[in-house]
Amino acid sequence: MTPKSSRSLDPRMHSAWQSWLTSLADDAAAALGAAHAYAELDDDGRDAWLDALAEDAPRLEVPRVALYGPLLAVEADPARRVRMGLALGDQARDALMTSGRIRTLRGIGAGRIRVAVLVRPLYLKFVRILTCRYSPDDGFSWARHEPIATESDAPPEGSAIDGVTLEATPSKPVIEELAHAILAQKRRGEDPPEALYSFADLFDAHVDSDCVE
Repeated sequence: MTPKSSRSLDPRMHSAWQSWLTSLADDAAAALGAAHAYAELDDDGRDAWLDALAEDAPRLEVPRVALYGPLLAVEADPARRVRMGLALGDQARDALMTSGRIRTLRGIGAGRIRVAVLVRPLYLKFVRILTCRYSPDDGFSWARHEPIATESDAPPEGSAIDGVTLEATPSKPVIEELAHAILAQKRRGEDPPEALYSFADLFDAHVDSDCVE
């Protein structure tokens, strides 16, 4: 658990803590580890982590979004989210504005089964990756979500998953297909795979529109 004040750490431990914080700017494994570690803490532990960041962030030569981004990915408490937003200020907005658009790959295999990969900018060089196998008419075979990764972690165009070759595809038709697959899954009385929940905002409008029809 992070101490309430980083100044209470042994100097060598404090140096290691600061080095680890610095690595959060470019190491996806470290960023994901931070998210998991923070998520396991109780309220006091999370507050202590934020107290330590408040002390150390001004001394580190990394964008603050690198320090708070992994925590925001798992924090649901409104008060702590506001606290982190205030700590980030304009720096977060500037970092997120450079993120770009969703990149989508899709392949169609035997029996018209689809495999799709959605790569969604998160912050700095990090992305979320959704990979799924589905049929628009029958629902999902499987889906997996990588909450913090780098662009290079995503499968490239021309690679194959489950024997299906992926091609760069416009996002809109893929999102519409996935929305139809979600509806198909619900009609069978089954919930969509949990991996889709972090991308739910992409599908909501399409699902609502289909339901009205």
